[in-house]
Amino acid sequence: MLQNQYKIINARIITPYRIIERGTLIIKGDTITAVSEQDIAAPGAIEIDAKGCYVAPGFIDIHIHGGGGHDFMDGSETAFLKIAETHARYGTTAMVPTTLTSTREELLNTLDIYKQAHRKNLMGAQFLGMHLEGPYFAADQRGAQDARFIRNPDPEEYKAILAHTDIIRRWSAAPELPGAITFGRFLRSKGIIAAIAHTDAIYEEALEAFENGYTLATHLYSCMSGVTRRNAYRYAGVIESAYLIDEMDVEIIADGIHLPAALLQLVYKIKGASKTALITDAMRGAGMPPGESILGNIHTGMKVIVEDGVAKLPDRSAFAGSVATTDRLLRTMVQLAHVPLIEAVQMLTATPAKIMGVADRTGSLIEGKQADVVIFDGEISIQTTMVKGNLVYTK
Repeated sequence: MLQNQYKIINARIITPYRIIERGTLIIKGDTITAVSEQDIAAPGAIEIDAKGCYVAPGFIDIHIHGGGGHDFMDGSETAFLKIAETHARYGTTAMVPTTLTSTREELLNTLDIYKQAHRKNLMGAQFLGMHLEGPYFAADQRGAQDARFIRNPDPEEYKAILAHTDIIRRWSAAPELPGAITFGRFLRSKGIIAAIAHTDAIYEEALEAFENGYTLATHLYSCMSGVTRRNAYRYAGVIESAYLIDEMDVEIIADGIHLPAALLQLVYKIKGASKTALITDAMRGAGMPPGESILGNIHTGMKVIVEDGVAKLPDRSAFAGSVATTDRLLRTMVQLAHVPLIEAVQMLTATPAKIMGVADRTGSLIEGKQADVVIFDGEISIQTTMVKGNLVYTK
């Protein structure tokens, strides 16, 4: 079978270091074979005229629950494939499907379906492994997670889950819970990222957690402790801990609603582009019209309202999830938070690739790397998405 060859011309190519004006990108099969300021001969290549648009690495979303009317907890291959296809239209070329708190049976079923869907995912964002969000959370910081299934880390349970499958890449938990430090060490021994999430931990607990495998802060600011008082004394929370621990990575829901401009700017100022990943944390309402929706499993999940560009609890007392797409994250960081385009792109590409341990093959436009490419115009409207050299979306 012949491999497609593409030649992208008239491109403003975003490399890890600069923007090449009127550059040329050559793709053969699933690999980038040349990135140049000059025109390069590529006999037989399919030519794509970028018409002065930006050409960037494909966006990598390391925390996502759904989109296009589907959720990864729906229990079907169709849900996985449709979510991947939906988000590819918005520039996502790789994603880490994320669960919600649930019964063990439902969780194991979701993990099994991932393996089936992964083999059939040809026209959407590629899957990089699963992210388990819960069920080991602080009840008071559960957010929209189902309280019925929140519990402390159980060695019998998590060891059985990890023995069942090898596709778990990260697991979010509250590190102050009994048994959570042992859990973090166990995840680290298996090469799985332990992430701090839905937590009431103070700095001392967060620091111990970092020392024992918890290297990432899940959706910074959302469902986690800040400065708090205990018996009249003030304690730094997880938010402050993420700033104080230089080596800790963070992810933020950069939809412009979960965090206002000032906080987006603060995260960028303190943590920088190399330690901050942009995530959608999107639920099934992403890419769909406003109105009633379901968070989690289509049959047993929580009813929510999608309006004002975000999902809310029915009484509108709190957010219940994001409906962001990755192009929106980039627009928010550039237009609202005034982050330079190259660094905002880094937060959606090279940084999440580094966090997930896949930077050797994707996340930057470098010769020899995987041809995950997105083309967008000056308003950051997606024109073309390529996954592993396959053209999966064109406007």
